[in-house]
Amino acid sequence: MKHLYLIGGPMGVGKTAVCRALQQRLPNCAFLDGDWCWDMKPFYVTDETKAMAMDNICHVLGNFLQCSVFDNVVCCWVMHQQAIVDEILSRLPLRAVQVHRISLISSSEALTQRLQKDIEAGLRQPDVIGRSLSYLPLFESLNTQKVDTTGLTIEEVIEKLA
Repeated sequence: MKHLYLIGGPMGVGKTAVCRALQQRLPNCAFLDGDWCWDMKPFYVTDETKAMAMDNICHVLGNFLQCSVFDNVVCCWVMHQQAIVDEILSRLPLRAVQVHRISLISSSEALTQRLQKDIEAGLRQPDVIGRSLSYLPLFESLNTQKVDTTGLTIEEVIEKLA
């Protein structure tokens, strides 16, 4: 049986770092960061680009799931609405696939500190803090396993996923 890990959470909570570590730990594992599917400059958030990103994500995940080489597929993206998770799953070939729906969350203070470090390192723009904090409460209502990353190392987060 294959395993699909859909890992969501607000910007800066540690999704990419956790997924990269999970990819190293799981055998025969493919990894997709949903942000890669609409990495563009300038960055436009329109109905058209949202639909394009969803198509790209579903296409790549579907190909990974249908490839006999992979036993595990890991995907991270913000996925702050149940409709996003549901649409992705509705468009994938899930026969003989166990789906793991996970939301990484943290305290507002920890999230702010992480994002501030990224801003100081030139990795993010200052407006990300407000956007990320506004998304944080949205994950509580999702049909996902919640993992609070506050004060945890990447390995400790992965242990909570196990």
